[in-house]
Amino acid sequence: MSDAAAGSPVPLTPAALRGWPLPDRTGSKDERGGVLVVGGARRTPGAVLLCGVAALRVGAGRLTLAAAGSVAPTLAVAVPEAGVLSLPESADGSVRGAAGVLDDELARADAVVVGPGLDEPDGTLAVLEDVCAGLGDDTVVLLDAFALGVLRDARAVRDTLAGRLVLTPNTTEATHLLGGEDVPADRAAPLLAERYGAVVACTGTVADADGHVWASASGYSGLGTSGSGDVLAGAVAGLLAGGADAAQATCWGVALHATAGDRLAARVGPLGYLARELLTELPRVLVELQAR
Repeated sequence: MSDAAAGSPVPLTPAALRGWPLPDRTGSKDERGGVLVVGGARRTPGAVLLCGVAALRVGAGRLTLAAAGSVAPTLAVAVPEAGVLSLPESADGSVRGAAGVLDDELARADAVVVGPGLDEPDGTLAVLEDVCAGLGDDTVVLLDAFALGVLRDARAVRDTLAGRLVLTPNTTEATHLLGGEDVPADRAAPLLAERYGAVVACTGTVADADGHVWASASGYSGLGTSGSGDVLAGAVAGLLAGGADAAQATCWGVALHATAGDRLAARVGPLGYLARELLTELPRVLVELQAR
C-alpha cells in the first residue's frame, strides 16, 4: 500500500483495501495457487480443517492437508475438496515429524501453513525442520499456534524462513516470542516483525520488517473464540497462494476475518458465533471489499 508510511498505522478500511487490489485470480486450480496445511494432532484435527477450508473460501485453487495418521482418513472425508497426507504420530496422537511425507507437496505449494492443531514441542520442531528441508525457493510459510511456541529457540528454522515468513500470534504467543517481554498489543506486531524478519498479524495490527504498520478497522471480541485463529491463518494463506505478497495477503486476511466477525456479530450476536461460521462469510466479504 503506497501510503503506508513506516511507523504510522494505516487503517484497513474498505477504501484503503480497494486502493490495494489483490492480484487477478482466474484460471485453473493450479493457476489460482496451492496451499499446504500441516498440523492436526489426533485431539485437534479440526484446526487443520478450519485453516484449509478458509484458504479455499478466499480463492485458493488447490488444498492439501497433512495430519496425524489416525485422523487423516476422517479428515479426508470431512474435506473432500482436499488431498490428505498421513503424518507419523506418537502413541497418544501427537505428530512426530514429516520426513519424506511432504516432499512432493512442498515442491509445488505456493503457501505452507504449519501449526494448526499441533500439540507437542519436539514433534512440532521436527515438522518445521522437515518443512524447511523440502521447501521450494519461493514458497511463503505461515506459522501459527504451536509452531510459534518453538520458533523462538529454533535458530536454523528462523534463518531459513526469514524474509518469506508470516506469523499470526495471539497475545500469549507474542509475549513468548518476545522472550517474555510484556508490551502493548499494538506494539507486539512491529517488534516481532523486526526481530523475526516476518510479516506479523497480532490482535488486528499488521506489521512488516521494514517498519510499515496497518490496523484493522473492524472486528468484535467474538473473534476471540476457539478456531478463529485457524480461520485467519487459512485466509492469509489462500491469498498468498493467489499471488499477493506477504504484507498484502496478511492485511487483506485480517480485514476479511474481522469483517466476517462483524457480519456474524450483527446477525448472531457479538459473542457466541462459531469459528466455522466465519468460513461461509469470507467469500461474501471478499466480494464486498473488492467492489468499486
